[in-house]
Amino acid sequence: MTEGKKLALLGRAELQSLKDVFASQIGDLYDAENRLAQALPKMVDAAGSAALKQAFEYHLSETEGHVSRLETILRQIKVEPKRDACEVVKWLIAKGEETIRTTSDLNVKDGALIAGARRVQQYGIAGYGTACKIAQQLGLIEAASLLQQTLNEEVAADLELNQIAESSTAAAPGGRAPDHVRTADRRTFYLGRFRFYLGQK
Repeated sequence: MTEGKKLALLGRAELQSLKDVFASQIGDLYDAENRLAQALPKMVDAAGSAALKQAFEYHLSETEGHVSRLETILRQIKVEPKRDACEVVKWLIAKGEETIRTTSDLNVKDGALIAGARRVQQYGIAGYGTACKIAQQLGLIEAASLLQQTLNEEVAADLELNQIAESSTAAAPGGRAPDHVRTADRRTFYLGRFRFYLGQK
């Protein structure tokens, strides 16, 4: 792979400093979140499970907040909000839309939607985790805090999607949040368990 192609994968033709890398990562996440905000209403409509619909609806509101945080960060580093095309999320969303169009069985469709959504979540977790560390290296304390907030929400959303997938195929193991608990509280529950497993406070 040529050096130019390597740089293109990072979203910009030329990176000369760690700040350039950070700006590129934020631009990539900004495009990914905007694409997801456009796709989630379709995912809500397509989902058959009430729990999955609720999870997608809640994550839509979170995603809109993620976009706002990224715009705040771009202003802080004096970079014009510009979407660096995120080809990974673009492809994943296209595959999801194809599934919605071509699959009639609701259980199959829900499984495919969860699989696609979790791939997007994993991309976001990696992206926000990396951007947060770079922000810390650059001394961008407020930006790092905003990125960490989003990272926490992405992790909790992924854990909830995993639990929905498990509960749709078998009795969930102990520790599952009750179905009647609203999504915001379930997210807090799952994130708390995740931190417990990592030995975090």
